[in-house]
Amino acid sequence: MVRGKTEMKRIENATSRQVTFSKRRSGLLKKAFELSVLCDAEVALIIFSPKGKLYEFSSSSVINKTIERYLENAKNLAIGRKTMEENTQHLKDEAAELRKKIELLEDSKRRLLGESLDSCSIDELEQVEQLLERSLNNIRARKNTLFSEQIDQLKEQEKNLMKENTRLRKKFEMLPLQLSILPTVRPPAQAMEVETALFIGPPPTTTGGI
Repeated sequence: MVRGKTEMKRIENATSRQVTFSKRRSGLLKKAFELSVLCDAEVALIIFSPKGKLYEFSSSSVINKTIERYLENAKNLAIGRKTMEENTQHLKDEAAELRKKIELLEDSKRRLLGESLDSCSIDELEQVEQLLERSLNNIRARKNTLFSEQIDQLKEQEKNLMKENTRLRKKFEMLPLQLSILPTVRPPAQAMEVETALFIGPPPTTTGGI
């Protein structure tokens, strides 16, 4: 016969409940033993019957050793969980504070851009005006600093160019003197003149011809 699925609820019949407890307790103790042997695991099992009778199993020699180990790990786990919860809450608080700061900065930015001014009071508008004036003063000061730096750079370039111009002028003034010192080069000898004469007519006859 196929065993039917047992409904998970309290067995009302006391005799059946006691029989089921005995069977399942023995099976549970057997599974705990097999787990400790097959997997080399430290297993401790504590069972109290409905009448308060204690049944226990421990893979170690003393079950108290396993219980102490469990309590220590449970304590560390609780401390770690508490620390994690505190860190999580701290991060949530920081995130909320950052969101508020971002909202304030965005409001300030919109006001500096001339937006969302309808809800501002006169004092708030005066504060915005003062911020803009300070910003303009800082911008002008930075602009003047950059202009001064550029002027200094141009003056330095002008000084270097004047030095280079003076050096080239002195070099140019020395050129005639250098040319006068150079040795004189004589022109090449003229080609020898050859005297020629032009005759028109037949060539002269030679004596003693046929």
